[in-house]
Order: sequence, then C-alpha cells, then structure tokens
Amino acid sequence: MSEKYPRHDPMRWARPAKRRLAPAVLALAVAGLFTGCAVGPDYKQPAAPLGSGYAHDALAASSTASAPTAGGNAQTFVTGLDIPGQWWTLYHSKALNQLIAQALAHSPTLESAQAALREADENAAAAGGSYFPTVSAGFTPEREKISGATQGLSYNPIYTLYGASVNVSYTIDAFGGTRRQVEQTQALAESQQFALEASYLSLTSNIVTAAVNEASLRAQIAATEDIVKAEQAQLDIIKRQVHAGAASRADVLQQQATLSATQATLPGLRSQLAQQRNQLATYVGVLPADYDGAAFNLDDLVLPEQLPLSLPSQLVAQRPDIRQYAALLHQATANIGVATANMLPQVTLTSSYGHDSLSLDKIFSPGTLVWSLVGSITQPIFQGGTLKHKRSAAEAAAQEAAANYRGTVLAAFQNVSNVLYALQADADALQSNLTAEKSAAESLSITQTRFRSGADTYVQVLLAEQTYQNAAISLVKARAQRYADTAALFQALGGGWWHQPATAQDSQPVDGSKG
Repeated sequence: MSEKYPRHDPMRWARPAKRRLAPAVLALAVAGLFTGCAVGPDYKQPAAPLGSGYAHDALAASSTASAPTAGGNAQTFVTGLDIPGQWWTLYHSKALNQLIAQALAHSPTLESAQAALREADENAAAAGGSYFPTVSAGFTPEREKISGATQGLSYNPIYTLYGASVNVSYTIDAFGGTRRQVEQTQALAESQQFALEASYLSLTSNIVTAAVNEASLRAQIAATEDIVKAEQAQLDIIKRQVHAGAASRADVLQQQATLSATQATLPGLRSQLAQQRNQLATYVGVLPADYDGAAFNLDDLVLPEQLPLSLPSQLVAQRPDIRQYAALLHQATANIGVATANMLPQVTLTSSYGHDSLSLDKIFSPGTLVWSLVGSITQPIFQGGTLKHKRSAAEAAAQEAAANYRGTVLAAFQNVSNVLYALQADADALQSNLTAEKSAAESLSITQTRFRSGADTYVQVLLAEQTYQNAAISLVKARAQRYADTAALFQALGGGWWHQPATAQDSQPVDGSKG
C-alpha cells in the first residue's frame, strides 16, 4: 500500500503470537506451510482508469464565477491538492466542528461499523491459527473389569489404568487451501475497514449538509418574515388610501390575499427546520427532545476558496467504497482457491506421546511410555458433484465481485463529474440570482412609489412583490447550494480518511474543533 495511506495494514492479521512449540513440531509446521503452491488465481489489484479527466467535454475554467455577496467568492480547483482529514474545518464554524466531534463519539451508525470491523479482525486473526498444529493434553483414568477366561485365569480381574498424553495434529497445506482461507478472511476484514471509512465519511458529510440546510431554512424564514413585514406595511398604506378615496376595497383584498399567502409559507419552513434539527440529533446520537445544538446561519459559514481536484488515478485509492469493493473482489478471488483445494488430497499428520500406568504414582516411569505417529491422505472421489459446483459458484461470485467493482468505479467518477458541474453551475446561479434579487428589489421600490403617486396600478405592485419574493428566496437557496455542493465534492473525492488517526477504528472520538 502506498505510503500515503499508512493507516491500514492488510497483513496485520497474519502476524502470529509467539508460541512455545517443540522444535520438531515447529519444523513440521514450517515445512507444511511452504509445501506446494496455493491453487486458484492470485488476486491482482484492478488497474486505475487511464482517463485524464472527469467529463467528455472540458469543464469550465479552473475557477468558478464570483458574486459580490456573502458566500459569493470564487472557488479555485487545484489539481492534486491533498484533502485534509477534518475537511469540514475549512468552513471555519466552531459550532459545526463541535457537532461533528460529538457525532463521532456517540453515533450508533459509526459504533456499529466499528464493532463490525473488530469482529472481522478477530475472525481474520482466528483464521491465522490454521497455520499451526493443534496441540492438546489429556489425562484419562479408566476403571475396567475384564474376563479372566480370555487370559486363562479362573477369576475376573478389576484394574485401574491411568493415561496421560499430548496429542498433535497437523494438516499440511500442500495446495494452499489454508493460505487461501486466511487470505479470504483478511480481505473481508479489509473490506470492513473501508466500510467503516465510508460510514465515517458519510456521517461527517451528512452533518455538514444538514447544517447547511438548517442555515438555509433559517435564512428563508428570515427573508419571508421581512417580506411579510413589507407586505403588511403595503397593506396599511392601501387601507389609508381607501379612506382617502385613492384605492378600492378590491385593492385591499388583493393585498390581504398576497400577505396571507406569504404567511402561509412560514409554517412549512418552520416544520422543515424542526425536522432538520431532529435529523442532526439522530446523527449525533441523542433524542430530538435532548438536542441543544447551536443554531446554524449562512453568515457564520465560510465558503472554502481552494478546492482539491484529485487525479483520476488517485480517486480509486481515495474512495472508501472503491477500496471496499476491491477487497470484496480479493475475497471472492481467494475463495476460488479454497474451493479448488477442497477437491484435492488432504494430508494430515497425527502424533501422540504419553504414558499408561496401572498406578498413578508410576505413570511417568520409563516402562509406561507410549507414542504413535500416523499420516493419512484423503482424496475426495465422489460427492455428487458438490465440490465441482462449489468451485463453479466461487468463480461466478468472483465475476460478480469484479462487475460490482467496475460499477462502483463508474459511479464514483460520475459522482465527481456531477459535483464539478454543479459547483460551476452554483456559482453562475448565485451570480444571476443576486442580480435578479437586486433588480426585483429596485423594481418593487419604484413600483410602490409610482403606485402611491397614482402612476401605476395595484396589479403592477402585486407582480413586483411576487417577483421580489421569489428572487429573495432563490438567492438564499443559491447561497446554501454552494456550501452543500462543496461538501459533496470533499465526499466524492474520499474525504481525506488517510489523515485521520487510527483511533477512529477503536470507537474514540476525533476532536473536530481542531485545525
């Protein structure tokens, strides 16, 4: 594995603990380990795509458009720029950092993935024990009565036999079946490692997106409340004009309907805000009633200006889901070797060393020594085609895993391409929405002035109010979309998991407030 990704050691399960074995037994194990070759195909890491970009047509310039408003700064794409492990700190929000730190410490989703990894690691370590002989000790006291007639005796003797022995059994891995089995469990543990990284990345990205959505909803509510105040003021003006004879009752009703329609949007926005807060509570592992996280506002977030753009060849090494499916392909490939080895002869050596004595105090006397050494070869001959079909099934499973890997790579490249296009479009949309909002605000002000002087009809005022209301809300959404899609880019590129401390695997929280 590249030094860029030092956190993972796929051979960490293959390191046996120190054991005190008799030299002969150890020699037997080593001899068996290196006897023959491992049957089945050797796993080869799929080659990285040869493409040089993420789109058929060249994406726009290396930077996005800018707009003179908060969150409107241009963003520059820097090819090969490394991704920080705690990339969310680039938003410079202490509240966001603290929330993610809390989620990493208490999220049940992350805790579940961590436990699944520990289970896979232990299973891989247990499989490594297959390399060594099994050694057992036994003590057997036996009380027995035999027929004296068989010995030419006129009585039936009763005696006690004490037996103490050490038994050693070892199956020689002549065709590599054991090695393939261990390789399979190691690959499964590695896939679970990257499943954990994917859970970690998904959790942090979802929290950032949820925080941005909360900030967007608060801004939409604030903008709508400002519009309500303006429309209420306009309604008061029209009522005074009615008393002065300069407006009709119909104008009042139309303005009242417009005001009520605007007010009617507020309950839905507030409900969405409450649901978004509940979602954040779930992410951090607390009940909605107990969640007291800080309120997020768009003005409190800083839009990152420099964005990483990883090379396509790097993406396959950075995306946890790609690495997970590569490990699953490795597992499926090793399983072909396991199925193949099961069709071949199994060579087993069994030895026993001990003492049998009629007296417990003389059990270790020289004359009581007994030992045995047995070798056996078992070759499956007929099992109704079971072994053959299991091997064919393993081959089909490997083909399925290879197809799933290719599909994951394609989806990853599509994901990155979509986000890059979205970021360019977001910047252009914000620029256009800002222009539209300013124009609509100025148009509304002019129309209201002309209406008060009698130069414009009230229908024109209504149209101007509706245009400004839509433009103001669209501007808020456009601002928020840039923050959300920026988080989506970090997620699409892998999120910098290789810079995270290994304690994330061991259920230890990462202090997101640092950096």
